[in-house]
Amino acid sequence: MIRRTTTAALTTACAALLLTACGQTTTATETDKSPKSASAGCEGVKTSTGPVSLTDAYGNKVELDKPASRVAVLEWQQTEDLLSLCMDPVAVADAKGYRTWDSAEELGKDATDVGLRGEPNLETLFGTDPDLIIVEAYTPDDEILKQLAKYDVPVLATKGADAKDPVGNMVTTFEMIAEATGREARAEDVVGDFEDKLAASKKAVADADAAGTEFVYYDGSIDGANVAIRPFGQGSLIGELGEEIGLKNAWTGEVDPAYGLGQTDIEGMTTVGDATFFHTGTVDPAGDINAELAKNKAWKSIPAVSEDRTHAFPERIWTFGGPRSAEQVLDAYVDLLK
Repeated sequence: MIRRTTTAALTTACAALLLTACGQTTTATETDKSPKSASAGCEGVKTSTGPVSLTDAYGNKVELDKPASRVAVLEWQQTEDLLSLCMDPVAVADAKGYRTWDSAEELGKDATDVGLRGEPNLETLFGTDPDLIIVEAYTPDDEILKQLAKYDVPVLATKGADAKDPVGNMVTTFEMIAEATGREARAEDVVGDFEDKLAASKKAVADADAAGTEFVYYDGSIDGANVAIRPFGQGSLIGELGEEIGLKNAWTGEVDPAYGLGQTDIEGMTTVGDATFFHTGTVDPAGDINAELAKNKAWKSIPAVSEDRTHAFPERIWTFGGPRSAEQVLDAYVDLLK
């Protein structure tokens, strides 16, 4: 089951505590008439107007006189999240990469590209006059946080991933951004859509007699003649989504503690028995790993490959995305298992 606190639950808890120590205290709302993202359902979205006080993923207080409206984002999941909240960022990192890998929300042409996600051009970034910068950090003393701390602009640090609860971390990150931008009502709608999709997908898997299907989702990279395969194991977002709807993740090898990602070669993939394979349908500009794998005799001998049970997800589904990407993941599992 999903282990998380939703916006609705937070609102209920705050009411019980007379709105004390619950982050943001707002009563008034207004209809935001500023330009919106292309996200569905953005007409007449409501925005809170009161001051914002919240704690980010690493315990840092973020204080704003009013909800942020000029937001710069330095990671793709959080860019997607902001667009799902009906806000266009003033600045993003690696816009071309986002458009290559993430189709859950359309990124408009007006956002300023500030360079690489891990190494943004700070002069360009602050030239966009943001009133909030959203980053993805991995530790409380992440280098990007040290750099941004030198400037007088609030920074919201989100956790890159959490293999202990990947779905919960994804939703918590989304709701944190909603609180900072006064879009809690919109967030409640989006999270509700995701929960509905999750329930419908679980039913669809059961109706198709596919519950219990063992699977491995993977991507990978090519370095010369060497192929490195990355299975999404226990604790990965995409693996957890599969298990939430009744499938069984067959990759039990060692994974990293944040993203739940493993590392193996073709021989390692021969150990997963009869598991069905899924993989990204986006061809990495650096090289097509699946085209390379198709040439290998050992790969062809794996049951999932020899029995034509290796399925590509649709292109541009970001496997580290927000609620809207998660819905695309769920649709892909259901459609490919029919």
